[in-house]
Amino acid sequence: MNALRQRLRPRSLAAQIALLVAIALFVAQGINFALLLRERRSLRLEQVTGPVVARLIDASDPDPRDDRRGRVRRVATNPIDPRSPRVPVVERALDEALTEAGIAHGAIVTGLRPLSRDDHSVRRLPPRRVERFIRSGAQLQIAVAQPGHGWLVLNSLWLRDDSDLVWRLIGQTVILYVVVLAPLLLAGRRLSRPLSALTQAAERFGPSDSSEPLPARGPDDVAQLIAAFNALRLRVTAMLDEKDRMLGAIGHDLRTPLAALRVRIESVEDDTDRARMVETIAEMNRTLDDILSLARLGRPSEAITEVDCAALVDAVVEDFRDLGQPVSFVEAERLRMRMRPSLMRRALRNLIENAVKYAGAAEVSLEPGPQQVAITVADRGPGIPEERLGDVFEAFTRLETSRNRDTGGIGLGLALARTIVREAGGDISLANRAGGGLAATITLPRR
Repeated sequence: MNALRQRLRPRSLAAQIALLVAIALFVAQGINFALLLRERRSLRLEQVTGPVVARLIDASDPDPRDDRRGRVRRVATNPIDPRSPRVPVVERALDEALTEAGIAHGAIVTGLRPLSRDDHSVRRLPPRRVERFIRSGAQLQIAVAQPGHGWLVLNSLWLRDDSDLVWRLIGQTVILYVVVLAPLLLAGRRLSRPLSALTQAAERFGPSDSSEPLPARGPDDVAQLIAAFNALRLRVTAMLDEKDRMLGAIGHDLRTPLAALRVRIESVEDDTDRARMVETIAEMNRTLDDILSLARLGRPSEAITEVDCAALVDAVVEDFRDLGQPVSFVEAERLRMRMRPSLMRRALRNLIENAVKYAGAAEVSLEPGPQQVAITVADRGPGIPEERLGDVFEAFTRLETSRNRDTGGIGLGLALARTIVREAGGDISLANRAGGGLAATITLPRR
């Protein structure tokens, strides 16, 4: 029930405002209808009881010569069929009015019977009222007992329902909704369009977003909000540009002394020490590359191009084979996809390096699907505890039990790979394999 209520609830600002106004109008029309119905019934009762009381007072003299006065008849017994529907509200009103007038009376009985066009009471009415009374009215018979003098009887017209008032109010409500809600919806649409454009621009905005500033349209408050967003985007873009310049300077300043150290190491006589120093400098260069790459992602200089995904994976695997690494690849059919090939090779290379480093070998496979493509790098290493599978994607995170400094790396490989894949619209997942080992799967959308 709650889920259904959530689905039916309007989401947009314009729809919520329109719904609130519609509810307010409905409540106001309901109150108006109740007041009008009460007033109409009171007026109808007065229109019936007033003339009836006057005629009864005029005809209350028991002198037989007065029996012809008005349309009041005097009869010996109650002429109203006991099976006829009664109108208690008229009986009570007549009782109160006759008592106030000091007219002695006994029981007051009313009864309704259908009207026909031949009835004397409708002949003098206009045609429209005749049709109305024939459709929803009845003839009201009233009998008032006079102690010792029989019954005074007269007829009147009575409307049995208020359907005409209901339909009139429904028509008024529809007109009111059209008059009020139509301009309100137009105003809400005028307000929601720039807000929707602002929402889309905020969702689309990123380090690589080069779209034009939004035009400041709509009401003043909305226009000021859009202008503030445009200014904020300019400031953020300027900060990112400054960060890139700073990273470039840091990379240059660090690589220069590392290159000088690499040259000076050649003068070290001990081969073992020299090899260790060379490896340390190479590790520092790789670490520096990973840090700079991770910091610059989101603003890649490489354009998105259409490449053969199977050929790209095969080329990365061949690079490892050329280095004598035991990496296998299950051949796959050509698969054209749009991506940044250099970055994707970097992400795949990091996964294969981890597999080779901690398991000694890697098995790479590519499985195309109708909506996405899965690239899996599997190994038969020690795996990762289930509760730590998500932790290894955090930058500078290493699992000390199996991935220590002796094996190299500072915990940026998986973080960099996941950032690259997510920037391409995909994701990376890790899962322990049955029988031991780890499977890292890159999932990319087909586009």
